[in-house]
Amino acid sequence: MLLEYGVQMAMLYGAVEGGGTKFVCAVGTSPTGILDSTAIPTTDPGETLAGCLAFFRNAQDRHGALCALGVACFGPLDLRRGSPDFGRVLETPKRGWSGAPIVEPLSTGLGVPVALDTDVGAAALGEWRLGAGRGLDCLAYVTVGTGIGGAMAPQDSRAGRLMHPEMGHLPVRRDPRDQRFAGVCPFHGDCVEGLASGPAVRARWGCDLAALPSGHEGRSIVAGYLGQLAASIALLLSAQRIAIGGGVMTDAAMLPLLRAATYDCLRGYLAPLKMRESLDQYLVAPALGAGSAIAGAVLMAQELRTGARLHA
Repeated sequence: MLLEYGVQMAMLYGAVEGGGTKFVCAVGTSPTGILDSTAIPTTDPGETLAGCLAFFRNAQDRHGALCALGVACFGPLDLRRGSPDFGRVLETPKRGWSGAPIVEPLSTGLGVPVALDTDVGAAALGEWRLGAGRGLDCLAYVTVGTGIGGAMAPQDSRAGRLMHPEMGHLPVRRDPRDQRFAGVCPFHGDCVEGLASGPAVRARWGCDLAALPSGHEGRSIVAGYLGQLAASIALLLSAQRIAIGGGVMTDAAMLPLLRAATYDCLRGYLAPLKMRESLDQYLVAPALGAGSAIAGAVLMAQELRTGARLHA
């Protein structure tokens, strides 16, 4: 807490959710105390980050100085402090963003410390602490939109890793109905992102899933790929629950189809998921809706400012 003229003032945190189509910026005293927010179209790195800086400077004029900033950005990112590329986007399918610095322009421009994670890493933290994973020991979060990504919470930031998880680039078995589609991922073609992301859907059928006619096979094809991903998360990471969001999952038919596809992949092998009905509580929509990553980014900023360990 800060003191101004003898009055105790709440610390003010900034948060950024950097996505493939927009950067959402917010300021607040806590994840549930958001005072101001805006959305900035994702164009080139310089223009996009300049828009973020302008918002935060104006927000500080209205609400007071920020004490820390949490940034949740699409990846892949270099999260290794001490690395020459720390805080940069690594090689990415997002045109113009490979090598783009994220931390340095924001930290220098605002004069505050910056906590960085992937957008899905922050969303997993937000959902675990405040949403679909509240009260659980761990939660996996997956987003299916412009790209596909996933993360686990909590994560032990003390443990060294090669880099953050890249669940969206997991290879998957081809649906027999989908043999002719090459996939949109320029690195792998038919990884789960290449076959089940929003751009993959539009490349095949010319529209979003929600615009397809009722009963169209596209939904079950995409659900089959996502079911392979969910089953892999259950088998590899033993997540207690998986929250799955993103634009593709806004189609009301997708979550039931995904549960069925995951059950078919697991074939009764995992005892806690042996009954089909158990998937109803295992695969769920994010409880925080579109606010998962912003909530997580505020928590990251709080952790950075206070030294509290929210990730582990």
